[in-house]
Amino acid sequence: MYEPSHKNPYAPLKIPEFQIFIAGRCIYIMAIRMTGTAIGWWMYLLTNSKLALGFVGLSEVIPALSFALYAGHHIDRTEKRKLLLKNVWFYALCTAVLIFLSSKFANSLMHHWTIAVLICLVVGGGGVIRAFSGPTFSAMISQVAPKEMLPSAAAISSAGWLMASIIGHATGGFAIAYLGINYTFVLVLVLVLLALLCFSKLKPKPAFVTATKNTWQSVKEGLRYVYKTKELLGALTLDLFAVLFGGAVALIPVFAKDILFVGPVGFGWLNAAADIGSIITVTLLTISPLRGKQGRKLFFAVGAFGVCIILFALSKVFWLSFAALLISGSMDGFSVIVRGTILQLKTPDELRGRVASVNSMFINSSNELGQFESGVAAKIMGTVPAVIFGGAMTIAVVITTWFKAPALRKMEY
Repeated sequence: MYEPSHKNPYAPLKIPEFQIFIAGRCIYIMAIRMTGTAIGWWMYLLTNSKLALGFVGLSEVIPALSFALYAGHHIDRTEKRKLLLKNVWFYALCTAVLIFLSSKFANSLMHHWTIAVLICLVVGGGGVIRAFSGPTFSAMISQVAPKEMLPSAAAISSAGWLMASIIGHATGGFAIAYLGINYTFVLVLVLVLLALLCFSKLKPKPAFVTATKNTWQSVKEGLRYVYKTKELLGALTLDLFAVLFGGAVALIPVFAKDILFVGPVGFGWLNAAADIGSIITVTLLTISPLRGKQGRKLFFAVGAFGVCIILFALSKVFWLSFAALLISGSMDGFSVIVRGTILQLKTPDELRGRVASVNSMFINSSNELGQFESGVAAKIMGTVPAVIFGGAMTIAVVITTWFKAPALRKMEY
């Protein structure tokens, strides 16, 4: 008999299958973050173009958004362990292509802009995989942890995700500096295969829904549920626009190379800074959960996130830039916990795949759209003004949503 999660926030970690699930997910997310870090630095070295960095994000977000709603419908009707294994195999294949493209042979054979275009195509393939894998992970949490432990399981899952992001970003920077880009992708492939081994040890996870419905009817059911659940809709909308306009991460290669002059190691730490802040907050909130007025606190956290982005844009000193990103990540971690808890508590089992896919459209894709927005804005305005504009817009979104979403402002759980 497991100890209730309200008495022990780490109770889900006593469940062997939950341990395997979290370990595999952390390894897989670490590999994904290392890939993102390596591609950002590699693309800027190849092209010396801020706009090219934006197109990397666009290359991922278009397929991710295009497949998201169908993915939710498919996940709810599919055995999830098998689906997850397929996704990880395909990601291993994409990584193998990146290993080839970053090899000396490929560089001697192709023009650097040809390689840049092929990188974007591989990133697009990763976007399709992400449309299915992200919601699958979210939907599986309720199948590897009992319902009474879901708040703790969601918090642990978020903490694991963020820890993996930190390690992936920082390790990606160090690996580029000491191993080179090609061997960095070799390391990524090893991690992906380790994650695959973990997931292969999970038990089959049956479909939530067995009744036959046409695809569009099923998709509308998920959208309708998110729309009528005002607290969830408000949290997703707030996060969407905050990340869309406040996403300075896409331009970190430019700040590291041309403004702060810190090289690939400093670039890795700047990439990891926001995630370090997030894991600190998530760990503290896992040990001592929020008590009351979570919605109101969420607004203040996202507003502080916008202020930190402006401070990062204005800084010319590495430690101050790092601190600004660290605090911005801490505020984002608060948002992750509140939104993740709402998602797990308010979503019926039979809708988990579809609601998680809508969540993926709002949250995950906003990062890549924000990357594209940052690249275009930097091209038009310049790097520093573009990031200041993004932070200011984030604050404006918070103020607007405060008045437009009273259900979220008053929300408690």
